[in-house]
Amino acid sequence: MSRDALPPDPFAGDPHDPALSLDRPETVEQDSLSEAERDEVVADLADLAVYQALLEARGVRGIVVDCGDCGEQHFHEWSLLRSSLQQLLDEGQMRPHEPAFDPDPTNYVTWEYCRGYADAVLSDS
Repeated sequence: MSRDALPPDPFAGDPHDPALSLDRPETVEQDSLSEAERDEVVADLADLAVYQALLEARGVRGIVVDCGDCGEQHFHEWSLLRSSLQQLLDEGQMRPHEPAFDPDPTNYVTWEYCRGYADAVLSDS
């Protein structure tokens, strides 16, 4: 089939043509975390493991976060939050993910609740 028989390219001359990325090597620069930010993420991962160990057996499925961008609550199951933090550590950013489907808010607690609960339990030991 000749090129003349094909319909015109709707992206011809468009610098934002999505097909252009197929011809070029990917040159996406990764964001990098500062040493202090990396330390915070590592500490958050360690805290998350403690919180999950203490609260999962009590029926808590994960953590709820009030989103400053959209003003809504986001419900993160333990494994999703852990993988997001690990991705932040590895890649310097978290990719968007699908929100929890119809979460029961009574199964999620805040990070602050987790911290207070862990402090209380571990201080009694």
